[in-house]
Amino acid sequence: MFYEVLSNIMSLVIDLTILYMVLFFLSLNIVFCIEIEIKEFYPQERYALLLIRDSLNSSVDLHGNWTGPPCINNISRWFGITCSNWHVVHIIIQGVNLRGYLPSTVLQNITFLRRIDFRNNALFGLLPNLTGLVFLEEVKHSFNHFSGSIPLEYVELLGLQVLELQENYLDGEIPPFDQSSLRSFNVSYNHLVGKIPETSLLQRLPKSAFDDNSELCGKPLDMSCPPSMEKNKKKLQVWIIALIAFGAGLFLFLMIIAFLFCKRKARGNERRRNGSSRYTFGAWASNVGNSEDSGRLGQLEFFDKKLQAFDMDDLLRASAEVVGRGEFGVTYKATLETGNVVAVKRLSYMNELSKKEFVQQMQLLGQIKHENLVEIISFYHSEDQKLIIYEVVSDCTLFELLHEGRGIGRIPLDWSTRLSIIEDIAKGLDFLHQFLSSHKVPHANLKSSNVLILQTNQGYHSKLTDYGFLSLLSSSNKNAEKLSISKSPEFVKGKKLSHKTDVYCFGIIMLEIITGKIPGGGEVEETTGNDLSDWVRTVVNNDWSTDILDLEILAEREGHDAMLSLTEIALECTDLVPDKRPKMSVVLKRIEEMEQMIKEND
Repeated sequence: MFYEVLSNIMSLVIDLTILYMVLFFLSLNIVFCIEIEIKEFYPQERYALLLIRDSLNSSVDLHGNWTGPPCINNISRWFGITCSNWHVVHIIIQGVNLRGYLPSTVLQNITFLRRIDFRNNALFGLLPNLTGLVFLEEVKHSFNHFSGSIPLEYVELLGLQVLELQENYLDGEIPPFDQSSLRSFNVSYNHLVGKIPETSLLQRLPKSAFDDNSELCGKPLDMSCPPSMEKNKKKLQVWIIALIAFGAGLFLFLMIIAFLFCKRKARGNERRRNGSSRYTFGAWASNVGNSEDSGRLGQLEFFDKKLQAFDMDDLLRASAEVVGRGEFGVTYKATLETGNVVAVKRLSYMNELSKKEFVQQMQLLGQIKHENLVEIISFYHSEDQKLIIYEVVSDCTLFELLHEGRGIGRIPLDWSTRLSIIEDIAKGLDFLHQFLSSHKVPHANLKSSNVLILQTNQGYHSKLTDYGFLSLLSSSNKNAEKLSISKSPEFVKGKKLSHKTDVYCFGIIMLEIITGKIPGGGEVEETTGNDLSDWVRTVVNNDWSTDILDLEILAEREGHDAMLSLTEIALECTDLVPDKRPKMSVVLKRIEEMEQMIKEND
C-alpha cells in the first residue's frame, strides 16, 4: 500500500514537472514571437525620420513623440506618421512651426512613401530630393521658405497626383511636367522665370497656378514671352539635343556639376531666397503706386534730415531680397542705386485705420531714437500699400541665435552674452514705455523673433523692432490676436491691457534666454499648455533648481546664482495678475544692479 501511494505521488510530480516545462517553453515562445514582432520594422525608414526630427524645431515635441519603432503593423504612435504593412506611407506635419533645413536626400530612404505634407511651416533651403519614390502621389510644400529651383527629377514621379509649391522663394524655370496622373499643380507666389513649358498638362492649367511670378511668361498667363527669350529657348533646345547626342555619361557629369553649384550657392544662408538681389523691390511689390496716390510716389517724409533722401521711384528700382515674414507682412532688404541699404516692411491687415490716423501714428513712432530700438526712417501710405522703412540691422534675430543650429558644431551662447542681451532688451522697452507713456501697450509685439542682433567687436548688440503696432490697428480690429500680447493672461481673458502686458512678454523672453526653450513648443507645450513661465514654476517647485537652465550655460556654475535670481525676476514679470508685475523701470534697475555686482565680483 505504501509503495502504491508513493508511486502515485511520484507519477503526479513527474506530470506536474512536465506540465511546468511545457508552460515554460510555451511562454518563452510567446515572448520570443512578441519580441520578433516588435523588432519587425525597417531601420532605414526610422533613421530617416530621426534625421528629420533632429534637424528641425517645431511647436510639437517630436523628440518626445518620435521614439521606438515608427510602425507596429498598420499603426503608428508617431505624430504625423501613417503606416501600412510596417512601412511609413504618409508624413503629414502641417502648421506646427516646423523650422530649419530639411536634409535634401532624407526622404529617399522611405521607399513606400505616398504622401508628403509639410504645408504652413518655416522650412528653409532646397526642395528635398524625391528620386526613386515610385509610390509617391502627393507632395505639398506650400507656405514655407524653400528656395532654389524645382528639381528636374520631380518630372520622373510618374504616379504623382498633387504638387503644391506655392508661397515659397523658388526661382529658375519650371520643369516640363506632363504626368497624366497629375490633377493638382500650383507654383504661384514664387520667383520663377522663363517660359512655361508647352506640355499638355501645364497648358491646360488655370492662370492661378502660376500667378505672382514676376518673370514668368507664356500660356496660360496673359504675359507673352519676348522674342529674345524665344530665340534663347530654341538655342537651349538645340544645346540639349547636342548634349544628349554627346552621351549619357557627359550629361550625368554636367548634372552633378550643376547640383554642386546649386549647393554651393545655397550654402551660408539658405533661409533667404537665393539670388533674390536680381529682383527689384518694384517686382516684389508690383502694385505699389497702383492707386489714386500713384502721382505722388516721391513724397516720402524722412524723420532724420541728415539721411540722404530718396523717393518711391528710387525704392521701386532698388534691388531687393526677402529677409523675413511675420504676422503683419513681409520684410525686404532693399539696396538703392546710391548704395544705401534699407529694410522695408509691407504691412498687411492694417486697412481699417484712416490715412490721417496712420500718418499721425507713424510721425510719432518716427521720432523715437534709442540705441536699442530699430530706427524708422520713413513710411509710405496708399489705398493699396502701407510701407515702413527701417534702418538695416543685419546679422540675425534672437530666436535664430538661441534656437537654430543646435547640435554638433554650434558655438554655445555663454551666460554673459545672454545677460547683456537681456539688459539691451530691457533698456529699449523701458525707453518705449517712457516715450509712449500714453499708449495702452507701447511695444505690443515683443518676442525673440522681433529682437534683432548685431555682432560687433564689443560683443552682441540688440535692437527691438515691430514696436507700436497696436496703435496702427483700429480698436475693433481682431488682428491684435496676431501680436505677441495675445499670449498674455489678460488678453486671453478679455481684460484690460496695459504697460504690464509688455512686461509679461519681456518675462517670457527672459525665460526663453535662460532655459533655451521655445515658448509654447515641445516639452513646454505638453507640460503647461503653451506658457513657459508655468513650466518653469512646475520644475523649480519651492526650491530653485538648475534643471531649468539651458545646457549651454549649465556648466557655468559661477553664474548659477545670477541665472536663478534673474529667473525669479522673470517669474515676477509673468505673474498672472498684471498689478503684481513690476514696472519696466524697476526691472531694468534690478538687472543693471545685478550686472554691476557681477562685474565687481570679477
